[in-house]
Amino acid sequence: TKQKSLIMRNPPIVRQEHKSCKRGIFMNKKKEAVVLGFALFAMFFGAGNLIFPPSLGIAMGKDWFLAGIGFLLTGVGLPLFGVLAFTKVGRLENFSIKISSRFNTLYCTALILVIGPLFAIPRTGSTTFEMGVLPLFPNTDPFLLSILSSVLFFGATYLIVIKESKLTDIIGKFITPVLLIILAAIAFFGITGDIGTAVDKHVTGVFTQGFVNGYQTMDALASVLFGVIIIKGLEGKGITEEKEQRYFLTGAAFIAAAGLGLIYFSLMFLGSKISGAGTFETTSSALYLAEVTLGSAGKILFGICVAAACFTTAVGLVAISSAWFSRLTRIRYNVWAVIICVFSGLMALGGVDFIIKLSIPVLCILYPVTIILILLNIFGVKNILVYRVATYTTLIAITFEVGAQTFGLTGISEFLKIIPLADVGFIWIMPCILGMIIAYVITQIRNGAKQKAEK
Repeated sequence: TKQKSLIMRNPPIVRQEHKSCKRGIFMNKKKEAVVLGFALFAMFFGAGNLIFPPSLGIAMGKDWFLAGIGFLLTGVGLPLFGVLAFTKVGRLENFSIKISSRFNTLYCTALILVIGPLFAIPRTGSTTFEMGVLPLFPNTDPFLLSILSSVLFFGATYLIVIKESKLTDIIGKFITPVLLIILAAIAFFGITGDIGTAVDKHVTGVFTQGFVNGYQTMDALASVLFGVIIIKGLEGKGITEEKEQRYFLTGAAFIAAAGLGLIYFSLMFLGSKISGAGTFETTSSALYLAEVTLGSAGKILFGICVAAACFTTAVGLVAISSAWFSRLTRIRYNVWAVIICVFSGLMALGGVDFIIKLSIPVLCILYPVTIILILLNIFGVKNILVYRVATYTTLIAITFEVGAQTFGLTGISEFLKIIPLADVGFIWIMPCILGMIIAYVITQIRNGAKQKAEK
């Protein structure tokens, strides 16, 4: 009674304290969301984010903007949706479990292979050599230098992985700000300076090419793993409610998207400006931009920073891959780390363009399936038949198209173009939608028949 009377006597003070408390909680939540946004940006930000946008700008010329929209959808939007999907599933093991446990294991293994020893890890070694090592020793035999670079790079990666050193954290915290400063300088001098003029490349399917080029960042595939890390981090801070997790992830998504989108569009625009300067290999386009804007010293510093960023990425990916395969097999973590480093080192000798060429068919199959799984998880689709049919129709349709293109089966490729949107590179969309509708109707009929039988 005394407490009630005190509240009635001093209502303004109580209300003011209540508002202040709420404001403090709100400010703390905003601060946490900002910190998480920068962390998410750092996870996605790597060498692939730097080398592909300028290459796309060079290839597209005056049509860079439309291609950039497509690139942004798969290079930024899809990875962030992938992270958000984990507010629904919570664990990697649940990502596609509604299809079957066997499919989920196969899918996750394919995911780990692609962002691990098959493509992403070797690409870090190749990028380090082409952007960080070769510019420092231009008069040395490139092949012998690439062997030495690969041995040292993956040898150091293995040592850090098994010792769990904090060296990569230290490098990461130092390198990312330096890279951002260099990129800001390149963008400023590139936009304000006269480095060239965009030319008309007469490219067809501009949007589709940008969309598919976004696959090469592999960020949407990695986002499936990043989602696990972020959700666990939030749970460690006591944030366990789905609504609160979604608040933090959504806020972080806007911050990370803004950062990545700004970098992508700046580099694509600068790439379009030098589109008339000649042809470039994938890594040389970014180095050329650094050189024409910052000079030879800027080019070398930029290459070294990219190489260091690649090293931290390689350490993380080798650790993730080794942990996954040690769970699936009886082979120990350290042994898998050796196998992955040796295999990745050999693959890296082929060069960035060689790895990209190998990865295109695999990514063109895996990405559409990942897109469907992300959307199904985000929208919380509970109908198992719809879930399965959507995934399998997408997988079958895209596999037929990629197989026909890879093996030069022009007759099959032409026949497949009768499917709506196939001629613009999205053969899987209409079969997926049609399959989902049919699966939903079948489910409704079954449920109706079941209810009648129960009555």
